[in-house]
Amino acid sequence: MQSIESDALEPTKSEMRGLSLGARLIRLAPVYGLVILTVGLALLFSILLPNTFPTLLNLRAIISDKAIIALLSLAAMIPMAAGRIDLTVGYGIVLWHILAISLQTIFGIPWPIAVMIVLLLGAFVGLLNGLLVEVAKIDAFIATLGTGTVLYALALWHTGGRQIVGVLPDGFYAINGTFVFGLPITGFYVLAITIVMWLVLEYTPVGRYLYAIGANPRAAELNGIPTRKFVMGAFVTSGLMTALAGVILASKLRIGQASVGLEYLLPALVGAFLGSTTIKPGRVNVWGTIVGVAILAIGISGIQQIGGSFWVEPMFNGVTLLVAIGIAGYAQRRKGAARK
Repeated sequence: MQSIESDALEPTKSEMRGLSLGARLIRLAPVYGLVILTVGLALLFSILLPNTFPTLLNLRAIISDKAIIALLSLAAMIPMAAGRIDLTVGYGIVLWHILAISLQTIFGIPWPIAVMIVLLLGAFVGLLNGLLVEVAKIDAFIATLGTGTVLYALALWHTGGRQIVGVLPDGFYAINGTFVFGLPITGFYVLAITIVMWLVLEYTPVGRYLYAIGANPRAAELNGIPTRKFVMGAFVTSGLMTALAGVILASKLRIGQASVGLEYLLPALVGAFLGSTTIKPGRVNVWGTIVGVAILAIGISGIQQIGGSFWVEPMFNGVTLLVAIGIAGYAQRRKGAARK
């Protein structure tokens, strides 16, 4: 998996300076096409469903439902920036949301400590993934698939196939149930993390190192970048964010069950892959990932309100993933052709 800034699609300032307005719009279409499509879909569904889609209630529902997917997409995006993939974002959330509840209901641990334990365990699993990939030299897809399957098996063993239920403190419920300016607080979690990640990846050496590793690990090593340290750090951060998403899911559901969580894997990967097709085409990026999640949220919400069946959401996610991978591959080919 490559993580490359596509010079073939991103126009330079000097190139844009000599173009007319129409030519500029055409030149920017590959860069901001997905953003334009997202806005277009929102306007289309607002016209078709004026009484239900463009409402505060629907906005609250979208934010509440997709905030966890947005967090998981951002978590998956970090290893992708370094040219790796982390499948435990879809498996880990199963175990983490169960533990966040069972540590309180079964073991009587106060909720702040329970949350901290879950976050530390998530970071530890990320470290384990980093060791498997960088030290044991196992392919990231295989390593994280194996780790994720183990986490899912532990969730099944811990629950025995039953739900984990019990009365939880109001403070724990408030993690997800609080509203700020009339909107779910989970949306503000996503916004804060997005801004921090954007600043780190775009304006600090850490971000430049991760992108350099994703573009060419060997060249990064020859330039003195400690690739092993940064890749392992990317997996640790991904594991930590996955655990945070599990805590939020536990606060939302208020019960723990092993049948919940795996359905987040595909949308999370779709959002991350879509993110590599916009804003910075050919390179995974933070705002592109948010746009990718937004188009999934708007598209699925609108189709369901029109009367789409229960199978519409997985179908939409699957088709969108294929399209995203195709566009990302096209961006890479355009970059290669431009270099030649």
